[in-house]
Amino acid sequence: MDRSLYIAMNGAKQTLMAQTTNANNLANSQTTGFKADLEQSRSMPVFGPGYPTRVYAMTESPGTDLTSGPLAMTGRDLDVAINGEGWLVIEGADGKEAYTRAGDLRLTTEGLLQTGTGLAVMGNNGPIAIPPAEKLTIGSDGTISIIPQGANATALAVLDRIKLVKPDLDQLEKQNDGLLYLKDGGVSPEDASVRLIQGALEGSNVSTVGAMVEMIELAKNFELQTKVMKQADENSGISAKLMQMA
Repeated sequence: MDRSLYIAMNGAKQTLMAQTTNANNLANSQTTGFKADLEQSRSMPVFGPGYPTRVYAMTESPGTDLTSGPLAMTGRDLDVAINGEGWLVIEGADGKEAYTRAGDLRLTTEGLLQTGTGLAVMGNNGPIAIPPAEKLTIGSDGTISIIPQGANATALAVLDRIKLVKPDLDQLEKQNDGLLYLKDGGVSPEDASVRLIQGALEGSNVSTVGAMVEMIELAKNFELQTKVMKQADENSGISAKLMQMA
């Protein structure tokens, strides 16, 4: 009796964990450049003293869906999207090099170029700083050109270049901050083949409909597990009464 109760209890627990992952994906379906987390379940025997007669369900994250999201034209000078494969290089909160496809950039009052979440965008010589300018242009290769404030329209000056990289996808891992890092903690070399589109943003690659369908399936699965737990408890009670009669 305890086997069915244990398996149902563990299945319900793992279903709740899967719901957490799916809910996070759904909540970020409109987040610029977001990459969906994957989840799967498999059976695992419980090892310990004696023969492993118990089996439990285990939910695990096999990785991240790194496919591209849809592009939307915004016309904003500081919005950029990767055209094809590649990543923008930014400085993570811990100072390490991180990668993202969220190109909703902005300028601070000090002129620092940052992502929409406030992380510094990296250039040839570290974080990019931009002086006051009449106009700013970001080329397809990441080159940042400006017309300095007070200068005429022909005084175009090349300021810096956004660092763009294209590491192998199997070398990347998503961490708790939602950014991608190299698994070995290293730094990826710049790749000249990566191209940008100015005035565009890449959306989340989460399918809202797919996430909603999965949420319904997980809810039904959780309900089934709780029914099994209730039935196991009722059977245990009946068995106890039969033993008392004997």
